[in-house]
Amino acid sequence: MQIALFQPDIAQNTGTILRLCACLGMAAHIIEPAGFPFSDRLFRRAGMDYLDHVSVTRHDSWPRFEDWRAAKGYRLLLFTTKAATDYRDFHYQSSDILLFGRESAGVTEAVVEAADARLVIPITPGLRSLNVAMTAAMAAGEALRQLRNPQV
Repeated sequence: MQIALFQPDIAQNTGTILRLCACLGMAAHIIEPAGFPFSDRLFRRAGMDYLDHVSVTRHDSWPRFEDWRAAKGYRLLLFTTKAATDYRDFHYQSSDILLFGRESAGVTEAVVEAADARLVIPITPGLRSLNVAMTAAMAAGEALRQLRNPQV
């Protein structure tokens, strides 16, 4: 199981998600361009010393990431507020990539079309969205729970 971030623009969220990946033993992918340099103080502060314990691959563009993914045969699961499938009702596989969009703008139509599934974390009507780091934690938790208990 892996996590990919599409053009992240908030350093602290990215650092927090990479810390999550380190703690859960998940590889991480950053699809450039990011809205901050990887040397950013806030990015390093959010990731703390956990950044030394996570495998991070940086892809310099969406097409490069998609070429890599296609060659590996991994499923791409897009988490979006515009989906209809509840993330708790989806059946995850250990080779899945959980993809999260840019905090300010989500993902492009090309990314939506490439996704093998589009999943939503239901929230109270009238509210816009969860923080992307919180969404990543919830998604990873559910996916890993299912893999631990395949009958669920």
